[in-house]
Amino acid sequence: MTYRLRTVLQRSLVEVVTLGALVLLGSYFVLPSVASATVAALSVGRATDLEIAVMKNATVPYGNLPEADLRDPSYTMRVTATAYNSLPEQTDDTPFITASGTHVRMGVIAANFLPMGTLVKIPDYFGDQVFTVEDRMNPRYDKRIDIWMDGVHEARQFGVRTVAIEVYRHK
Repeated sequence: MTYRLRTVLQRSLVEVVTLGALVLLGSYFVLPSVASATVAALSVGRATDLEIAVMKNATVPYGNLPEADLRDPSYTMRVTATAYNSLPEQTDDTPFITASGTHVRMGVIAANFLPMGTLVKIPDYFGDQVFTVEDRMNPRYDKRIDIWMDGVHEARQFGVRTVAIEVYRHK
């Protein structure tokens, strides 16, 4: 009887340890997935709203997000700067569409020597305004930028100038 009791107790101890290990492993692997499934279920409504907005090509407000400041420029250089408008004699047959396919607007510049989407500042003339390279110029112009302006008078007044530009990261 003593031998039998010892065997039962040993077997019980092994079963308890095994059961404890299974519970521990279960809590390590199963509970996080259950928790993430619960969080996923709660955020399905928001994700569905975003997917529908994307399909409609609409924007969904995200609240008040902070604006990211531009860090130090990658480099600074001096270039010739001119201004242009959306006049047929100054552009191709699509005067309001840039080479990147966007509509012209304040903040768009044309440049052949910078990749599309490059961010540029012209601090001496425009302060902290950020321009984006979205257009191209005639291939004969190298190391030159062309700033889109709404008014013909404004562009003529700007004329041709040598300006210092700060070149930032690719957009």
